[in-house]
Amino acid sequence: MAGNTKFGFLKLPASKAVFSEGDICQQLFFLVSGQLLLTTRSADGGYSLTEHIAAPWMMQPEVLFGLQPRYSSTCTTATLCHLITLSKDEVSRLAEQFLVVRLNLLNLLSTKMQRQSRQQWRSAPRSLRERFVRFLLDRSVYPAGAKELNVIMTRLATELGDSRLDTSRMLRELQQMGMLQLNRGRISIPSLEKLITCCP
Repeated sequence: MAGNTKFGFLKLPASKAVFSEGDICQQLFFLVSGQLLLTTRSADGGYSLTEHIAAPWMMQPEVLFGLQPRYSSTCTTATLCHLITLSKDEVSRLAEQFLVVRLNLLNLLSTKMQRQSRQQWRSAPRSLRERFVRFLLDRSVYPAGAKELNVIMTRLATELGDSRLDTSRMLRELQQMGMLQLNRGRISIPSLEKLITCCP
């Protein structure tokens, strides 16, 4: 199978665009080495979340087919990156010819759908801090690693259903614990998994 597959190979320096939100997805990207920045915006553009994604990683395979085959995020390189590409036509050919490819695609997409369907049945967060962590988790592609939330305090308070004062106080407490860093219009979380641990 590998000997008859037309792979593409990319070597991209840091700060290079891989794809942008709204671009038509015509190929799969596999991150082999390096680190990417994946930025996803809210529907109205009022805030965004940037995630640090490390290799190995396959980027947004769910948008290769379907009603809207467009990337929902913007991806840039954070470091020197090596990527493998596989065109949409090549993926279709492999899926048609090889059962293992069909099964892997079905498992990948089914797992993603199952995780999403379970989200709405989780218990409601009990505190403002837990609502903040849930807010980040629900918008993350990968539930770990460094994240950067670009949002003004009033918008975040609205999203969390609380006052600006209480939201600001909660964030300052987390900053004192070393869980995040507050800057003007930006919240940097060095480790989402550590933040989750402190807010079970």
